[in-house]
Amino acid sequence: MSRLSKDLTIVNELGLHARSAARIAKIAQTARAQVWIEKDGETVDATSVIDMLTLAGAKGTQLTLTIEDPDDFAILNDIARLIENGFGE
Repeated sequence: MSRLSKDLTIVNELGLHARSAARIAKIAQTARAQVWIEKDGETVDATSVIDMLTLAGAKGTQLTLTIEDPDDFAILNDIARLIENGFGE
């Protein structure tokens, strides 16, 4: 298996907060394999709201979203779209 990654920037004013992290986790939980979010060398499980909150992702934060299984490509795109659209806020 080969990992796939996408670099993203948090664009919404409130950054990565509990409600937005919960939306990411809900999508990530449907993946076949692990989904990771990385910021400044720290990598966390995208299915864990608490783990994502430890990243302290304010507006403008650069993240890397990674999937372990290429079959989860749609999930990568769904989470990327959610972040790019500012979580609909």
